[in-house]
Amino acid sequence: MLLKSPLLHASVLSPQHWPFSLEWLPKSAYLVGGCVRDALLGYASPYLDLDFVLPENPVQTAQAIARHYRAGFVVLDEARQIARVVFDGATADFALQVGSTLTEDLQRRDFTVNAIAYSPHTQTFVDPLNGQADLKHRLLRMISAENLQDDPLRLMRAFRQAAQLSFSVEAKTRAQLHDLAPLLSRVAAERIRVEMSYLLSHTAGTPWLKALCQDGLLEHSFPQATASGMVLIEKMDDAEAEIITRWPQMEVLLHRTLSDRPKSGEGVRRTVFATAKLVGLLPADVAIAKLTLQSMKYSRAEINFVLMVLTGLAQLQQELRPNSGSFNSFLSKRQQYSLFRQMREAFPAVVVVAIASGLSLVSVAPLIDEYLNPQSPIAHPKPLVTGQALMGALALPSGPMVGKLLLALELAQAEGKISTAQEALTLAQRIYSSG
Repeated sequence: MLLKSPLLHASVLSPQHWPFSLEWLPKSAYLVGGCVRDALLGYASPYLDLDFVLPENPVQTAQAIARHYRAGFVVLDEARQIARVVFDGATADFALQVGSTLTEDLQRRDFTVNAIAYSPHTQTFVDPLNGQADLKHRLLRMISAENLQDDPLRLMRAFRQAAQLSFSVEAKTRAQLHDLAPLLSRVAAERIRVEMSYLLSHTAGTPWLKALCQDGLLEHSFPQATASGMVLIEKMDDAEAEIITRWPQMEVLLHRTLSDRPKSGEGVRRTVFATAKLVGLLPADVAIAKLTLQSMKYSRAEINFVLMVLTGLAQLQQELRPNSGSFNSFLSKRQQYSLFRQMREAFPAVVVVAIASGLSLVSVAPLIDEYLNPQSPIAHPKPLVTGQALMGALALPSGPMVGKLLLALELAQAEGKISTAQEALTLAQRIYSSG
């Protein structure tokens, strides 16, 4: 189906917004995939992501453009002839057409809304599968079961794209996704993890996480995921919103990335809150949870963070659940210090999971207030003396005793027993002398 384009001068489909001139693109080249779909939906992104399909010489075309504009160039798949040109603020992928015609190429894609091509030279669409009709109805429809089997990751992408686009999944497609779920065992953990990142990072993804669990698509990746775990994730969304409303400062803490230098787009989305949602997919048993995260190839930092949330949650529940009043009425400064020491930087995440698990906001509110006070000697103790100062004043050799003394001083400071360096040294001398 060949259709004349409407006015699209302000969209990604207009070459005037590209980082290279249209004259470098062969007349046989077409824009395809998500960039066409999103342009038709009126979606805009600050980062330009273009996908072209060419019947011949895609790598050579990409290389010529990269050379002329002094842009980055990489061959993504030599066998399938796919290359990428990287500009500041834009990426353009060039791929060899699959099959003898453009229509045949489009018929081998995943969903009808992703099988629309656009010619920037003639400003026309090629839409052999009526993808624009499904766009209008905001419906995700498979092209064929065989296409999904060719790359089972497309099963996960259906749920991620439905969440991302606020689409529904056509009933026959949804049934097929369920039937093909066992094929996900053939997909690398890293690829599944990328699709999961969006669902964990956005509230809109939560209902689709639930659908993944219901349809059996998590059985291989997260075998311990349960319906109750999905409910926990839903309640975490509510708890996060409630906490941020009362303590706006918590939003920054919950949405910071775990790494200051994420290595990919997926890494950018791995915030404290998104990573904490993994708790809803895992058992409470820390050892089993660790094995599951390792099998999914999560980083050591992510695994340690999730395990810290699980252990911190268990300790917080043990301290607070038997009591109905404010924790200040029954938790000593020592106990509070112990909680913060256990949870460390995972505290904001632990609080969200704790409230979602049934603890009242009233019971944890004083803890949040304490944590948000940067001067708190309980939540954020600042050493009164250094290990070097201890060794000098007490004539101590380097060793475990120095660490034990520093920890004892930190606790004493949290309890309000010392507040100056001299008081710290005096106490350290007394502790050391008493053995």
